[in-house]
Amino acid sequence: MNLTRRATRLALVLSAASAVPALAQSAPPAAALPKIAYIDSKVVLSRAPGRQQAEDTFNKEMEASRAQVQKMGDSLQTMIADYQKTQATLAQTVRDQREAAIRKKQEDYQSRAGSLDQRMQQRQMELVKPIMDQIRKVLDDIRQEDGYAFILDAGSEAGVIVAADRNLDITEKVIARLKPVTASAAKPDSGKPAGPRPAPAGVTRPKP
Repeated sequence: MNLTRRATRLALVLSAASAVPALAQSAPPAAALPKIAYIDSKVVLSRAPGRQQAEDTFNKEMEASRAQVQKMGDSLQTMIADYQKTQATLAQTVRDQREAAIRKKQEDYQSRAGSLDQRMQQRQMELVKPIMDQIRKVLDDIRQEDGYAFILDAGSEAGVIVAADRNLDITEKVIARLKPVTASAAKPDSGKPAGPRPAPAGVTRPKP
């Protein structure tokens, strides 16, 4: 997982959005130029207190989810392999019953895997949100205190800034104001099915 890359776009949007109202509310004199600063959001996010804890928490929970899906997939493959070994000796009614059971297990696997995948995407956002909220507040506080019209993002993937005066860089100032953020202790739950998922490798619908 890369929390930093996922959250970078949010940092750009938040800093730009917070700047627009300030420009409209306190327009500088006609002869003055707007005061501008910039940050490198990649650096801010990589050094933000709590980011590593959030990433470690997510990775741990993701491994637990993967283990659940793997266990279900192994059980399904075993069920199919056992059926294929005895298929030729079974009566048609028994084969129909066994195949129906396998199809049901495949559906359960797909639903559960989709549900866990959706839940982990939500969990990732939950873990990142407290960090992003704090960065947004710090940016807005600094903008107001120092009278910046805009705080731009030199670390944006969009590559808006190609060169800038390092004296305008307030990255370290932002980092210095960030405080530790505790990752949520909530655990991923089953949730609701999020749609079909591919069957595990080697698993196909048994032929009658």
